Amino acid sequence: MSWNENIVNEPKNEWGGSWTEKKLNAFSKYVWSYLTIMKRFPHWETIYFDGFAGSGSKSKDEKSEVYQQLLISEEEEKTYKGAAERVLSLRDNLTFNYYYFVDKSDSSLNKLEQNLKSKLDVGDKTLVFRPGDANTEILKLAKALKSNKYAALIFLDPFGMQIDWSSIESLRGSRSDVWILIPTGVIVNRLLDRKGELKYDKKLESFFGLEIDEIKSIFYKSAKTKNLFGEEIEIVTKVSEPIEKIAKLYAQRLKTIWENVTENPLRLDNRNGVPIFHFVFASNNKNAMKIAKQIIQKP
Repeated sequence: MSWNENIVNEPKNEWGGSWTEKKLNAFSKYVWSYLTIMKRFPHWETIYFDGFAGSGSKSKDEKSEVYQQLLISEEEEKTYKGAAERVLSLRDNLTFNYYYFVDKSDSSLNKLEQNLKSKLDVGDKTLVFRPGDANTEILKLAKALKSNKYAALIFLDPFGMQIDWSSIESLRGSRSDVWILIPTGVIVNRLLDRKGELKYDKKLESFFGLEIDEIKSIFYKSAKTKNLFGEEIEIVTKVSEPIEKIAKLYAQRLKTIWENVTENPLRLDNRNGVPIFHFVFASNNKNAMKIAKQIIQKP
């Protein structure tokens, strides 16, 4: 499938650049393809679900830390949360039956609602702005999808590790296509410290859906040796290329829920060429996977 350069109704240069642009370009292409295909199947009611849709306002100190880690500017962060506008601005009159925008912050969600309704002609589109935790709302969505009446495109792009594996697991067997942003380099790799002390073991367990001992066996190697006093000690070393291994592991975990998962997710680097996120896709539909792979190869 080929994509028009102007999938959305705004000039391309309005949307910013760098890794945020790469991510949003890839996602926009998929949304356009998804809705183009779903027009052939009117019996499905389509749902767009954005679990982290708000403006993401932060305090000055929090911003400084985030920008330092990601090597992004305030202007680039504005484009980070640009998915909602793009999804509502598609050409060819492509729309979902329902749009769900979820965010933990009431004020962020209110800002998003005001922004969308002031900048875009939402017409008679059904837009739902729901304050709350993404995990809770994913569980609710999973229940709705069991009716075989709805097909959902789910977009999850948190900065951190807020998504619990139990929430992901609830989508098993559903008619759902999912794009998930994994903070491989910027956060997960930092929690997997060099010495293997794993002080945030509970967070790692809830994120991967694995016991900490299994996680440790994947990312660390241990060997026994003797010190200068002849005492036996254990040396723990972290595996090479841990960031890519994190992405591979999460994709493998998703494969236990969906039949098709991108084995090589879209890698997103900061300005220094360091991988900070991986954008992974999962679906039970083979054609959807073919489209996602094409997009990842040329985002």
